[in-house]
Amino acid sequence: MKKRIEQLVHENIRQMQPYVPGLQPQGSGWIKLNTNELPYPPPPAVGAAISAEMERLARYPNPTSALLREELARIHGVEVGNVIIGNGSDDLLNLLARAFGGEDRITSETFPSYSLYPVVTAIAGGAIESIPFGGDFSLPLEDLLARPSDLLFLTCPNAPTGVRFPMEDLRLLAEGVEGLLVIDEAYVEFAQASALPLLQEFENVVLTRTFSKAYGLAGLRVGYAMAASPVIDVLDRIRDSYNVNRLSQAGALAALASQPVYDDYVRQIQEIRQKVHDFLVTSKWDIYPSEANFLFAEPVSAAGERGPEIASTLFEWLKERKILVRYFPKHPLTASRLRISIGSSSEMERFMEEITKWQKGA
Repeated sequence: MKKRIEQLVHENIRQMQPYVPGLQPQGSGWIKLNTNELPYPPPPAVGAAISAEMERLARYPNPTSALLREELARIHGVEVGNVIIGNGSDDLLNLLARAFGGEDRITSETFPSYSLYPVVTAIAGGAIESIPFGGDFSLPLEDLLARPSDLLFLTCPNAPTGVRFPMEDLRLLAEGVEGLLVIDEAYVEFAQASALPLLQEFENVVLTRTFSKAYGLAGLRVGYAMAASPVIDVLDRIRDSYNVNRLSQAGALAALASQPVYDDYVRQIQEIRQKVHDFLVTSKWDIYPSEANFLFAEPVSAAGERGPEIASTLFEWLKERKILVRYFPKHPLTASRLRISIGSSSEMERFMEEITKWQKGA
Protein backbone atom coordinates (compact mmCIF):
# COMPACT_ATOMS: atom_id res chain seq x y z
CA MET A 1 0.00 0.00 0.00
CA LYS A 2 1.27 3.42 -0.92
CA LYS A 3 2.12 5.75 1.93
CA ARG A 4 0.12 8.91 2.42
CA ILE A 5 1.92 12.18 1.70
CA GLU A 6 1.97 13.15 5.37
CA GLN A 7 3.74 9.87 6.15
CA LEU A 8 6.48 10.71 3.68
CA VAL A 9 7.19 14.12 5.16
CA HIS A 10 9.98 14.32 7.74
CA GLU A 11 8.74 14.70 11.30
CA ASN A 12 10.53 18.03 11.78
CA ILE A 13 8.73 19.45 8.73
CA ARG A 14 5.35 18.16 9.90
CA GLN A 15 5.77 19.79 13.28
CA MET A 16 7.24 23.14 12.23
CA GLN A 17 5.33 26.41 12.00
CA PRO A 18 6.01 28.27 8.74
CA TYR A 19 7.23 31.84 8.56
CA VAL A 20 4.36 34.31 8.25
CA PRO A 21 5.24 37.38 6.14
CA GLY A 22 3.64 40.75 6.66
CA LEU A 23 0.39 41.31 4.82
CA GLN A 24 0.80 42.20 1.15
CA PRO A 25 -2.42 44.06 0.31
CA GLN A 26 -4.20 43.98 -3.04
CA GLY A 27 -5.56 47.10 -4.68
CA SER A 28 -4.49 50.72 -4.44
CA GLY A 29 -4.52 53.35 -1.73
CA TRP A 30 -2.66 51.40 0.96
CA ILE A 31 0.12 52.85 3.09
CA LYS A 32 2.43 49.91 3.77
CA LEU A 33 4.27 50.37 7.05
CA ASN A 34 4.44 46.67 7.97
CA THR A 35 7.41 45.09 6.16
CA ASN A 36 10.23 47.64 6.56
CA GLU A 37 10.56 48.29 2.84
CA LEU A 38 12.19 51.41 1.41
CA PRO A 39 9.46 53.80 0.22
CA TYR A 40 11.57 55.23 -2.62
CA PRO A 41 12.17 53.87 -6.14
CA PRO A 42 15.60 52.64 -7.22
CA PRO A 43 17.70 55.11 -9.21
CA PRO A 44 17.43 54.88 -13.02
CA ALA A 45 20.81 53.15 -13.25
CA VAL A 46 19.38 50.08 -11.53
CA GLY A 47 16.54 49.72 -14.02
CA ALA A 48 18.94 50.29 -16.92
CA ALA A 49 21.29 47.58 -15.67
CA ILE A 50 18.44 45.11 -15.34
CA SER A 51 17.09 45.95 -18.80
CA ALA A 52 20.51 45.42 -20.34
CA GLU A 53 20.46 41.82 -19.08
CA MET A 54 17.13 40.96 -20.67
CA GLU A 55 18.75 39.84 -23.92
CA ARG A 56 20.90 37.35 -21.98
CA LEU A 57 18.14 35.50 -20.16
CA ALA A 58 18.76 32.35 -22.22
CA ARG A 59 22.15 32.06 -20.51
CA TYR A 60 22.80 31.04 -16.94
CA PRO A 61 24.01 33.78 -14.58
CA ASN A 62 27.50 33.82 -13.16
CA PRO A 63 27.33 30.91 -10.69
CA THR A 64 29.25 32.64 -7.90
CA SER A 65 27.99 36.21 -8.48
CA ALA A 66 31.69 36.95 -8.95
CA LEU A 67 31.48 40.66 -9.83
CA LEU A 68 29.15 41.36 -6.93
CA ARG A 69 31.41 39.48 -4.51
CA GLU A 70 34.41 41.45 -5.73
CA GLU A 71 32.68 44.80 -5.36
CA LEU A 72 31.37 44.05 -1.88
CA ALA A 73 34.80 42.82 -0.80
CA ARG A 74 36.32 46.08 -2.04
CA ILE A 75 33.69 48.22 -0.29
CA HIS A 76 34.02 46.43 3.05
CA GLY A 77 37.79 45.95 2.97
CA VAL A 78 37.73 42.15 3.07
CA GLU A 79 38.94 39.45 0.70
CA VAL A 80 36.69 38.02 -2.01
CA GLY A 81 36.92 34.69 -0.19
CA ASN A 82 35.17 36.29 2.78
CA VAL A 83 31.96 37.09 0.84
CA ILE A 84 29.07 34.98 -0.44
CA ILE A 85 25.93 36.13 -2.24
CA GLY A 86 22.47 34.68 -1.59
CA ASN A 87 18.92 34.82 -2.86
CA GLY A 88 18.17 37.33 -0.14
CA SER A 89 19.83 37.08 3.25
CA ASP A 90 17.13 34.55 4.17
CA ASP A 91 18.80 32.13 1.76
CA LEU A 92 22.06 32.49 3.65
CA LEU A 93 20.40 32.07 7.04
CA ASN A 94 18.93 28.84 5.73
CA LEU A 95 22.35 27.66 4.50
CA LEU A 96 23.90 28.47 7.87
CA ALA A 97 21.24 26.46 9.68
CA ARG A 98 21.73 23.50 7.35
CA ALA A 99 25.52 23.56 7.56
CA PHE A 100 26.08 24.36 11.24
CA GLY A 101 22.78 23.64 13.00
CA GLY A 102 20.18 20.95 12.78
CA GLU A 103 19.79 17.69 14.67
CA ASP A 104 22.12 17.12 17.63
CA ARG A 105 23.31 20.73 17.46
CA ILE A 106 22.44 23.59 19.80
CA THR A 107 20.98 26.53 17.92
CA SER A 108 20.03 29.64 19.88
CA GLU A 109 18.44 33.03 19.37
CA THR A 110 17.49 36.01 21.43
CA PHE A 111 13.74 36.49 21.73
CA PRO A 112 11.79 38.22 20.38
CA SER A 113 13.72 38.39 17.14
CA TYR A 114 13.40 37.58 13.45
CA SER A 115 10.83 34.78 13.31
CA LEU A 116 12.58 33.05 10.40
CA TYR A 117 15.33 31.68 12.68
CA PRO A 118 13.14 28.94 14.22
CA VAL A 119 11.87 28.06 10.74
CA VAL A 120 15.29 27.49 9.15
CA THR A 121 16.38 25.63 12.27
CA ALA A 122 13.38 23.30 12.03
CA ILE A 123 13.98 22.73 8.32
CA ALA A 124 17.51 21.64 9.21
CA GLY A 125 16.09 19.13 11.69
CA GLY A 126 16.85 21.04 14.87
CA ALA A 127 15.02 22.97 17.57
CA ILE A 128 15.96 26.49 18.55
CA GLU A 129 16.55 27.66 22.12
CA SER A 130 15.16 31.13 22.74
CA ILE A 131 16.85 33.35 25.31
CA PRO A 132 14.39 36.11 26.26
CA PHE A 133 15.27 39.76 26.51
CA GLY A 134 14.42 41.74 29.58
CA GLY A 135 12.09 44.69 29.38
CA ASP A 136 14.86 47.10 28.38
CA PHE A 137 16.03 44.83 25.53
CA SER A 138 19.65 44.96 26.58
CA LEU A 139 21.68 41.96 25.44
CA PRO A 140 21.24 39.06 27.95
CA LEU A 141 24.95 38.21 27.88
CA GLU A 142 25.04 36.01 30.97
CA ASP A 143 22.22 33.79 29.71
CA LEU A 144 23.62 33.63 26.18
CA LEU A 145 27.09 32.66 27.34
CA ALA A 146 25.72 30.03 29.71
CA ARG A 147 24.51 28.01 26.71
CA PRO A 148 27.10 26.11 24.63
CA SER A 149 25.59 27.15 21.29
CA ASP A 150 26.84 25.70 18.03
CA LEU A 151 24.95 28.43 16.18
CA LEU A 152 23.63 31.67 17.64
CA PHE A 153 21.44 34.07 15.64
CA LEU A 154 21.38 37.73 16.68
CA THR A 155 19.78 40.67 14.87
CA CYS A 156 21.64 43.96 15.31
CA PRO A 157 19.93 46.38 15.13
CA ASN A 158 17.36 44.15 16.72
CA ALA A 159 14.06 43.33 15.12
CA PRO A 160 11.43 44.21 16.18
CA THR A 161 12.77 46.94 18.50
CA GLY A 162 15.45 48.63 16.37
CA VAL A 163 17.83 48.61 19.35
CA ARG A 164 21.53 48.36 18.43
CA PHE A 165 23.72 46.51 20.91
CA PRO A 166 27.03 48.04 22.06
CA MET A 167 30.15 46.78 20.29
CA GLU A 168 31.64 45.82 23.66
CA ASP A 169 28.74 43.42 24.27
CA LEU A 170 29.05 41.93 20.78
CA ARG A 171 32.78 41.41 21.31
CA LEU A 172 32.15 39.63 24.62
CA LEU A 173 29.60 37.42 22.92
CA ALA A 174 31.97 36.59 20.05
CA GLU A 175 34.69 35.71 22.57
CA GLY A 176 32.45 33.55 24.73
CA VAL A 177 30.20 31.65 22.31
CA GLU A 178 31.49 28.16 21.46
CA GLY A 179 30.10 28.01 17.93
CA LEU A 180 29.19 30.50 15.21
CA LEU A 181 27.79 33.91 16.08
CA VAL A 182 25.60 35.08 13.19
CA ILE A 183 24.97 38.82 13.44
CA ASP A 184 22.09 39.69 11.16
CA GLU A 185 22.71 43.27 10.01
CA ALA A 186 19.65 43.65 7.79
CA TYR A 187 19.14 47.22 9.04
CA VAL A 188 22.73 48.30 9.58
CA GLU A 189 22.68 51.08 6.97
CA PHE A 190 20.22 53.00 9.15
CA ALA A 191 22.41 52.58 12.26
CA GLN A 192 25.40 54.44 13.67
CA ALA A 193 27.82 51.49 13.63
CA SER A 194 28.39 47.97 12.30
CA ALA A 195 29.92 44.82 13.75
CA LEU A 196 32.24 44.61 10.72
CA PRO A 197 35.44 45.09 12.80
CA LEU A 198 34.70 41.81 14.58
CA LEU A 199 35.39 39.89 11.37
CA GLN A 200 39.07 40.80 11.71
CA GLU A 201 39.15 39.51 15.30
CA PHE A 202 37.04 36.36 15.32
CA GLU A 203 36.81 33.43 12.93
CA ASN A 204 33.43 32.44 14.38
CA VAL A 205 31.59 35.67 13.46
CA VAL A 206 29.30 35.79 10.43
CA LEU A 207 27.60 38.98 9.24
CA THR A 208 24.54 38.76 7.02
CA ARG A 209 23.17 41.72 5.08
CA THR A 210 20.46 42.41 2.52
CA PHE A 211 19.66 44.65 -0.42
CA SER A 212 15.97 44.52 0.54
CA LYS A 213 15.94 47.34 3.09
CA ALA A 214 18.23 50.34 2.58
CA TYR A 215 18.70 49.56 -1.14
CA GLY A 216 15.00 49.05 -1.79
CA LEU A 217 15.50 45.88 -3.85
CA ALA A 218 13.26 43.52 -1.90
CA GLY A 219 11.71 42.35 -5.17
CA LEU A 220 15.08 41.23 -6.55
CA ARG A 221 16.03 39.04 -3.54
CA VAL A 222 19.73 39.71 -3.02
CA GLY A 223 21.66 39.30 0.22
CA TYR A 224 25.21 38.56 1.25
CA ALA A 225 27.26 37.24 4.12
CA MET A 226 30.78 37.99 5.25
CA ALA A 227 32.81 35.53 7.30
CA ALA A 228 36.12 33.70 7.54
CA SER A 229 36.94 31.86 4.32
CA PRO A 230 36.38 28.36 5.85
CA VAL A 231 32.79 29.35 6.65
CA ILE A 232 32.24 30.78 3.17
CA ASP A 233 33.70 27.62 1.63
CA VAL A 234 31.18 25.47 3.50
CA LEU A 235 28.25 27.65 2.43
CA ASP A 236 29.46 27.57 -1.18
CA ARG A 237 29.39 23.78 -1.12
CA ILE A 238 25.69 23.57 -0.25
CA ARG A 239 24.14 26.58 -2.01
CA ASP A 240 22.26 26.17 -5.27
CA SER A 241 24.64 26.33 -8.25
CA TYR A 242 22.91 29.43 -9.68
CA ASN A 243 21.33 30.82 -6.56
CA VAL A 244 21.16 34.47 -7.69
CA ASN A 245 19.73 35.28 -11.12
CA ARG A 246 21.46 37.60 -13.56
CA LEU A 247 18.87 40.39 -13.22
CA SER A 248 19.40 40.46 -9.46
CA GLN A 249 23.18 40.47 -9.79
CA ALA A 250 23.06 43.35 -12.28
CA GLY A 251 20.59 45.35 -10.20
CA ALA A 252 22.61 44.96 -7.00
CA LEU A 253 25.83 46.01 -8.72
CA ALA A 254 24.13 49.09 -10.14
CA ALA A 255 22.74 49.92 -6.69
CA LEU A 256 26.24 49.83 -5.20
CA ALA A 257 27.42 52.16 -7.97
CA SER A 258 24.58 54.55 -7.05
CA GLN A 259 25.58 54.82 -3.39
CA PRO A 260 25.11 58.64 -3.11
CA VAL A 261 21.43 58.22 -4.01
CA TYR A 262 20.96 55.60 -1.31
CA ASP A 263 22.91 57.64 1.22
CA ASP A 264 20.36 60.40 0.68
CA TYR A 265 17.48 57.95 1.04
CA VAL A 266 18.89 56.70 4.35
CA ARG A 267 19.33 60.25 5.59
CA GLN A 268 15.69 61.01 4.76
CA ILE A 269 14.48 57.89 6.57
CA GLN A 270 16.54 58.79 9.65
CA GLU A 271 15.10 62.31 9.70
CA ILE A 272 11.53 61.09 9.26
CA ARG A 273 12.10 58.42 11.91
CA GLN A 274 13.14 61.10 14.39
CA LYS A 275 10.13 63.24 13.53
CA VAL A 276 7.69 60.39 14.05
CA HIS A 277 9.51 59.34 17.22
CA ASP A 278 9.19 62.83 18.67
CA PHE A 279 5.51 63.00 17.72
CA LEU A 280 4.72 59.69 19.42
CA VAL A 281 6.72 60.58 22.53
CA THR A 282 4.75 63.82 22.75
CA SER A 283 1.63 61.67 22.50
CA LYS A 284 2.88 59.70 25.57
CA TRP A 285 3.76 56.53 23.65
CA ASP A 286 6.64 54.41 24.92
CA ILE A 287 9.28 53.76 22.22
CA TYR A 288 12.57 51.86 22.15
CA PRO A 289 15.54 53.84 20.74
CA SER A 290 15.63 52.62 17.14
CA GLU A 291 18.57 52.58 14.76
CA ALA A 292 16.58 50.76 12.08
CA ASN A 293 13.97 51.96 9.58
CA PHE A 294 11.10 51.29 11.97
CA LEU A 295 9.85 52.11 15.45
CA PHE A 296 8.55 49.66 18.05
CA ALA A 297 6.05 51.60 20.09
CA GLU A 298 3.44 51.10 22.79
CA PRO A 299 0.35 53.16 21.95
CA VAL A 300 -1.72 55.08 24.46
CA SER A 301 -5.47 55.57 24.10
CA ALA A 302 -7.37 58.82 24.58
CA ALA A 303 -8.11 57.65 28.14
CA GLY A 304 -4.44 56.93 28.86
CA GLU A 305 -4.83 53.16 28.58
CA ARG A 306 -2.06 50.81 27.43
CA GLY A 307 -1.78 47.10 26.83
CA PRO A 308 -2.49 44.35 24.28
CA GLU A 309 -6.13 45.33 23.80
CA ILE A 310 -5.17 48.90 22.95
CA ALA A 311 -2.46 47.79 20.51
CA SER A 312 -4.83 45.31 18.84
CA THR A 313 -7.60 47.88 18.57
CA LEU A 314 -5.31 50.46 16.99
CA PHE A 315 -3.85 47.89 14.59
CA GLU A 316 -7.34 47.12 13.27
CA TRP A 317 -8.35 50.81 13.32
CA LEU A 318 -5.40 51.72 11.10
CA LYS A 319 -6.04 48.75 8.82
CA GLU A 320 -9.61 49.96 8.24
CA ARG A 321 -8.06 53.22 7.03
CA LYS A 322 -5.67 51.36 4.70
CA ILE A 323 -2.59 51.86 6.87
CA LEU A 324 -0.74 48.64 7.62
CA VAL A 325 1.61 48.28 10.59
CA ARG A 326 2.88 45.04 12.16
CA TYR A 327 1.49 43.50 15.33
CA PHE A 328 2.97 40.55 17.24
CA PRO A 329 0.31 39.52 19.79
CA LYS A 330 1.71 36.17 20.94
CA HIS A 331 4.34 37.25 23.48
CA PRO A 332 4.13 39.56 26.52
CA LEU A 333 7.17 41.57 25.37
CA THR A 334 5.50 42.43 22.06
CA ALA A 335 1.74 42.18 22.59
CA SER A 336 1.33 45.80 23.74
CA ARG A 337 3.34 47.30 20.89
CA LEU A 338 3.18 47.97 17.15
CA ARG A 339 6.11 47.94 14.75
CA ILE A 340 5.86 50.90 12.40
CA SER A 341 8.02 50.99 9.28
CA ILE A 342 9.21 54.45 8.29
CA GLY A 343 7.63 55.42 4.98
CA SER A 344 7.90 58.55 2.91
CA SER A 345 7.29 61.96 4.42
CA SER A 346 3.74 62.11 3.02
CA GLU A 347 2.94 58.58 4.24
CA MET A 348 4.11 59.34 7.76
CA GLU A 349 2.22 62.65 7.82
CA ARG A 350 -0.94 60.69 7.03
CA PHE A 351 -0.05 58.14 9.73
CA MET A 352 0.41 60.87 12.33
CA GLU A 353 -2.85 62.54 11.31
CA GLU A 354 -4.72 59.29 11.84
CA ILE A 355 -3.04 58.70 15.19
CA THR A 356 -4.11 62.16 16.29
CA LYS A 357 -7.70 61.37 15.31
CA TRP A 358 -7.57 58.03 17.12
CA GLN A 359 -6.24 59.55 20.32
CA LYS A 360 -8.97 62.17 20.23
CA GLY A 361 -11.51 59.38 19.97
CA ALA A 362 -12.54 60.30 16.41
